Amino acid sequence: MLELDTTIITPASVFETSGHVARFADWMVKDTKTGDVLRADHLVKNVLEARLAGDKEARGLAAAPVVEDKKKKKGKGAKAQAVQLADEVVAEYETILAKLDNYSGADIGELCRKHNLRNPDTGNEVSEPQLFNLMFASSIGPTGQHPGYLRPETAQGHFLNFSRLLDFNNGRVPFASAQIGRSFRNEISPRAGLLRVREFTMAEIEHFVDPENKRHERFDEVRDIKLTLLDRHIQEAGKSTTTEMTVGDAVDKGVIANETLGYFVARIYLFLTKIGINPARLRFRQHMANEMAHYAADCWDAEIHNSSGWTECVGCADRAAYDLSVHSARTGHPLIVREALKEPIVTESEVVEWNRKALGQKFKQDGATIAKTVEALDQAQLTALKGQLAQGSAPITSADGKTFTLTPDILTIEFKTTKQWVREFTPNVIEPSFGLGRILYTLLEHSFWSREQDIDRGVLSLPPLVAPTKVLIVPLSARVFDPLVKEVHAKLRKAGIFSRVDDSNQSIGKRYSRNDELGTPYGVTLDFASIQKRTMTLRERDTMEQRIGGIDEVVEVLIELVNGSMDWAQACERLPAYDGVQAVE
Repeated sequence: MLELDTTIITPASVFETSGHVARFADWMVKDTKTGDVLRADHLVKNVLEARLAGDKEARGLAAAPVVEDKKKKKGKGAKAQAVQLADEVVAEYETILAKLDNYSGADIGELCRKHNLRNPDTGNEVSEPQLFNLMFASSIGPTGQHPGYLRPETAQGHFLNFSRLLDFNNGRVPFASAQIGRSFRNEISPRAGLLRVREFTMAEIEHFVDPENKRHERFDEVRDIKLTLLDRHIQEAGKSTTTEMTVGDAVDKGVIANETLGYFVARIYLFLTKIGINPARLRFRQHMANEMAHYAADCWDAEIHNSSGWTECVGCADRAAYDLSVHSARTGHPLIVREALKEPIVTESEVVEWNRKALGQKFKQDGATIAKTVEALDQAQLTALKGQLAQGSAPITSADGKTFTLTPDILTIEFKTTKQWVREFTPNVIEPSFGLGRILYTLLEHSFWSREQDIDRGVLSLPPLVAPTKVLIVPLSARVFDPLVKEVHAKLRKAGIFSRVDDSNQSIGKRYSRNDELGTPYGVTLDFASIQKRTMTLRERDTMEQRIGGIDEVVEVLIELVNGSMDWAQACERLPAYDGVQAVE
């Protein structure tokens, strides 16, 4: 992949061309009395979920969560009240929630009226939904004469630099570009920490591919990966039932549009699970027709379950040729790939040849309209027109209803055979887009837990791959073990493994417990036996199991554990268990 870094402040013309100015928006509603602004789909979701929770409590199935703000006691909708709903009402609410992302603004307004959905903080009615553009407007230049926007995504920078990127790849596709950078969206209601913010870090890949060949040469490597899928048809039917399916089956059955899109969906799954996301709380949801971005032909979101529900953390879209086509049309610069063919494409067709001078003299300003009308005709229509011209003249009618009479001195139509040795096409784009803040938040939530024997002892089970500190070095006491500590620290540093030393006055147990909460996966202890026998104990964070071995042997095992070439079970086969009797005072 070709890495690039593009501008954050972008001229308005770029986003006018891409469609973001007209269509990059969410629906919002206002509290009719206080003027508070709420995101419309979130209002529907929160109120209906609270009512369903109250229904469960009334039926004795679960306790309703209290979401009341004590400062707003007048808020009639602020608490999930234990009220039993009719079965058909429960079914209707569940259907609405399953297809919520597919509703238009008018649909959401009708839902608010039909189900009396009010501001949960105040109990007041809300206005009709209105579109709110999510981009931050700015101005460029000393007098502000050039309007601009803070980018809502990094993608447009890739497309504006497509010609350069293509040159770097020697004019061939497929190839990909990648960028990590800040993006800005004027969210209606930021909330939930890193889950919905106005400034965030994105990591985006734009994979350019031949529209007639969306196969991927490495697809067989991921074909058998099993994913949890929620396709658009299930959602449009008002359900949220997921299906487990391999990526290969999903592509073969047309659930996922093509191999390249399926390949990146699978790679997203591998990435998320490798860094520590719980695969049982990960699903891929397909966008429905109304929620599909204006540029997308197909799109799947990697949604991760957390305390706020299912949250989109990665999107993977087939943007087709939309972006390159609109920017090319606006600038007049062809954003295309020219492919030399081994065998020519031979075509036989009727070809129009104009006498431009005669056309202009006879029809003047209408000449361009006539040429455009004729060149839009298909082969059958051209054949018919050719026959009429052979009789002396032929009438044609333009799109605006004007009729013109053409004669053989203005144009001729001949049947020709042509050979095309170069194929020109606008590539399609497959785009995986990662919200790094959301991924980080859900990773922390999935990784944090407490030990059964002591709920105050928190553990952050980050995989060694992403844990900030890989190894904790714990000397039994300070100073005496300084030479050994420096030796172990140096050997780990030379192997590229970040470690830290905790030589505080706390007990070894407390030092380990403190670092368990920081996510440090491994710890080594140096005691008096280390001086006499050059041994060292190795502790694993989650199980608290300890093994023992020579310092060099333990360091070798640590290197393999951190690099991922060995797991803890294999380490236990290499090193004997530590029973606490090796220490010598």
